[in-house]
Amino acid sequence: MLTSTRHARILSVLSADGEATVEALADTLRVSPSTIRRDLNALDAAGLMRRVRGGASIERDPVSITQTAVQQRAEKQRIASAAAAEVRDGDVVLIDIGATCALVARELRGRKITVVTASLAVVDELREDDDLELIVLGGAVRKNYQSMVGAFALQALTQIRASVCFLGTSGVQADGSIHDSTPTEVPIKQALLDASERRIVLADGAKFPGVSVARVAGPERIGMLVTDDGADPATLAELRRAGVDITIA
Repeated sequence: MLTSTRHARILSVLSADGEATVEALADTLRVSPSTIRRDLNALDAAGLMRRVRGGASIERDPVSITQTAVQQRAEKQRIASAAAAEVRDGDVVLIDIGATCALVARELRGRKITVVTASLAVVDELREDDDLELIVLGGAVRKNYQSMVGAFALQALTQIRASVCFLGTSGVQADGSIHDSTPTEVPIKQALLDASERRIVLADGAKFPGVSVARVAGPERIGMLVTDDGADPATLAELRRAGVDITIA
């Protein structure tokens, strides 16, 4: 089993149960306890989980997608409309999880495109649309946030080359880096970036700095940020210096 696949499965188990022992993870993944200890140390160093005596733990999802959907609703809608305008007919579009990403999916109804996603909310928006092709990534379901994570989703993304991806975030830090509040989602977000030619981050003004638990990527990996007039000017200036195009919706 590849190390990246093993790490994704460990994070999936922790996301479901909150914590796990070294022995339980070794039995589940059919590897030695020493291998699991090395994996846990690496994941802890990356900020994706917390190493504890005899095993590891992870923060539970802080809020549900239902809760985030009603926050900054007008701003999210403007951002989604501006982001959808970047899509061209024939594009292969990767769409991340999150309330704003689901609104982008709604804006893309009726387009001659292919949409690939691990978001059940995006699937709900597009599953009855006969004009576009919808591809759903597999994985373990995070019911609270209507997403799929884990090794199956990561393996599927290695087979995909997309024209553009839309990435959600819980926080844009002062140095322009993109963060997430749930470590389990980080490998999927990084795989979305790896699979895409154009990378567009969606972040309303409340995401500056927002919530920062785990780093997803630096500004050098982002092509465009779509935000609103509530975004921090100093952070936007840092992003522009890094070569990121800024769209204010």
